[in-house]
Amino acid sequence: MTVMTRPQESPQASPCPQDFRVVVRIDSWETTSVYPNGHFVRVLGRIGDLEGEIATILVENSISVVPFSEAQMCEMPVNTPENPWKVSPREEQERKDLRNTHLVFSIDPKGCEDVDDALSVRTLTNGNLELGVHIADVTHFVAPNSYIDVEARTRATTYYLADRRYDMLPSILSADLCSLLGGVDRYAVSVMWELDKTSCEIQKVWYGRTIIRSAYKLFYEVAQELLEGKLSVVDDIPELKALEEQSRQAKLEELVWAIGKLTDIARHIRAKRDRCGALELEGVEVRVQLDDKKNIHDLIPKQPLEVHETVAECMILANHWVAKKIWESFPHQALLRQHPPPHQEFFSELRECAKAKGFFIDTRSNKTLADSLDSANDPSDPMVNKLLRSMATQAMSNALYFSTGSCAEEEFHHYGLALDKYTHFTSPIRRYSDVVVHRLLMAAISKDKKKEMKENVFSNKDLEELCRHINNRNRAAQRSQKQSTELFQCMYFKDRDPEMEERCIADGVIYSIRTNGVLVFIPRFGIKGAAYLKNKDGLVISFGPQNSSEWKPGSLQRSQNKITSSTAGGQSVTFHLFDHVTVRISVQALRCHSDTIRLEIISNKPYLTPNTELCHQSPLLLRSELVKEVTRSVEEAQLAQEAQGQGLQEEYQEYCQTKGRSLYTLLEEIRDLALLDVSDSYAM
Repeated sequence: MTVMTRPQESPQASPCPQDFRVVVRIDSWETTSVYPNGHFVRVLGRIGDLEGEIATILVENSISVVPFSEAQMCEMPVNTPENPWKVSPREEQERKDLRNTHLVFSIDPKGCEDVDDALSVRTLTNGNLELGVHIADVTHFVAPNSYIDVEARTRATTYYLADRRYDMLPSILSADLCSLLGGVDRYAVSVMWELDKTSCEIQKVWYGRTIIRSAYKLFYEVAQELLEGKLSVVDDIPELKALEEQSRQAKLEELVWAIGKLTDIARHIRAKRDRCGALELEGVEVRVQLDDKKNIHDLIPKQPLEVHETVAECMILANHWVAKKIWESFPHQALLRQHPPPHQEFFSELRECAKAKGFFIDTRSNKTLADSLDSANDPSDPMVNKLLRSMATQAMSNALYFSTGSCAEEEFHHYGLALDKYTHFTSPIRRYSDVVVHRLLMAAISKDKKKEMKENVFSNKDLEELCRHINNRNRAAQRSQKQSTELFQCMYFKDRDPEMEERCIADGVIYSIRTNGVLVFIPRFGIKGAAYLKNKDGLVISFGPQNSSEWKPGSLQRSQNKITSSTAGGQSVTFHLFDHVTVRISVQALRCHSDTIRLEIISNKPYLTPNTELCHQSPLLLRSELVKEVTRSVEEAQLAQEAQGQGLQEEYQEYCQTKGRSLYTLLEEIRDLALLDVSDSYAM
């Protein structure tokens, strides 16, 4: 566990460095004592220091970020200028070669290195269409029960924090040989469908290992511009820059046709799922942006573009069809992903909030819920629909991996996507579940061809245990990402004067009523939090002639969709659901826990500012500035501390803090290895 140490009256009384976050281990806890017994393990860093706080998040979520070992790296292929990696003649014979027959390209966020999926579409000789989803063939390089496989299984996922990531696989795979970069040969596992040229109904499907050469590595924004016919964006496509005008124009037309046709197919696929009740929910998705030195320096909230949905629908289609394939071949030992229907009582707040705006939300099924959310639009305030979808998201159960032998087929259903069977196949670089699914798919193909299966398949019992581990690691990844975002938000506002800084004042939307206050969402920074209407002294909020807030004696009266603050002097103010208010943002420093954002309503009117540019700036830009500014402040603080570096070294020496691998760390790793079964019975 992690604890904070603070200055003591007697320096000798503390066994740990003061004002540091440290790891301690609890050894025993006597029933007659309120205090446990334990021992000091290691220092994580100073309280409030970025690296120390990140280290704390990792420890609290049991995330290991040690470098890959020499034994693991020895299993990796080589790709250097002196010894470049090449497609082997044997693989050329065994795989379907798409390099000269298919226009393959990827669409990803800016700065993305781990390109694990690519797409293709073409017209067949019979007039029908062929859609292809091509996924990096990670399992070609990662053998079952190899050192790197055991490590990837332990990590289970790539961990994305606000300003960095920790990979599941070494970069030689994740950023190079298993990344489907433009203009280079790569091994892939492909799913290709023949579609009716008019209805886009699926006629045939093919699964198998392929060799591809991606023609373009596109960014979402560029693909969207091409989809909208804005061809001036051609200068942002490196693969077209060096071509002559005539050749460039021909290739550009080919690419524009492919993106347009993919989008048309995706619309048909989405419409089919919509008819079955697929949900479009509101969530905060972010991407990490890398600089020229491959360092992550930016956090960009995902902006809704149609091309996002195009790619997502193709990936969902591939995941769905692979799920059906592996279940048909291994009905009792396939890894699928289920999303159970939520409990109806969880929707009560959503229904009441919608009712306050005159909307009715029918939650009897995913279809009725989707239709209700689509119709719950307030033309005067788009934020209403976003918040309702966000509430629907919070009411949902978590999607989980499971073994098909552990539950009945009627429980396989994915509620949110409205699919009877679903799995994860499309991201083996960053999800171990997908690695397992790739091996299952290869085993299923071998079974169909009546060949000997090279891939050993998990038993139901072992797969169930593995799913439990992956689900736990996914929850840790989600928690750590959320905590790191909250850390950056706190560090951004911490050194600012909330009374003077204009950026500490923002527009907020009330989305829930509580007994002593309201919950507020701040779109500009993506912050949600409580704003109290009664303080610790029992005073209630009121507003003067200039709409400025004051605390006075009085009481609160709460009803379903509103809360009224009434002062002893007869003044009253009422807050309704979805009201816009002006909020002051500050940081509340806590002694025993991480700092938290504090929200205070300073006006019951929407936030208006003479600085129109700031007021209407997109969340994308402001969130980027938040991460950049915090990072810059941290770098400046580190430079200032270098002069005091000697004193810090003495502190480490005083408390025997080791810089390298300690005996304790080694013993812990031995203990962890004792819990890993890497015998043949655990093979895949």
